[in-house]
Amino acid sequence: MRLNLDPTLFEEQQAILVRELVQSIRIKLKEAGLNGDKLEDTTASIAFSVASTIDDTSAIEVDGTEVHPYLTFRTSGDELTHCGENSYTHEFVYEVLRLMDDKRAE
Repeated sequence: MRLNLDPTLFEEQQAILVRELVQSIRIKLKEAGLNGDKLEDTTASIAFSVASTIDDTSAIEVDGTEVHPYLTFRTSGDELTHCGENSYTHEFVYEVLRLMDDKRAE
């Protein structure tokens, strides 16, 4: 596989990933019976936690082995796109939630 450094494309891919994560989390919590502010707050909390783990902003260590994720996206058959540093998906969580709320309000 070939690595492609493209911060703009990487950012677009991150936003799409976060939107899917938030939607999936919200659906499962709604199926579990949450609604209203509890649904929104719990969705945000879980999404932010998962995104932070992906971004390597949370310490991951088991039995002395540290794990440091580095996110890439397959953007073509043999190409992985990255941004040259750790991902920052957690920065998209609240923006995605706000946009989803705006769409529901329309």
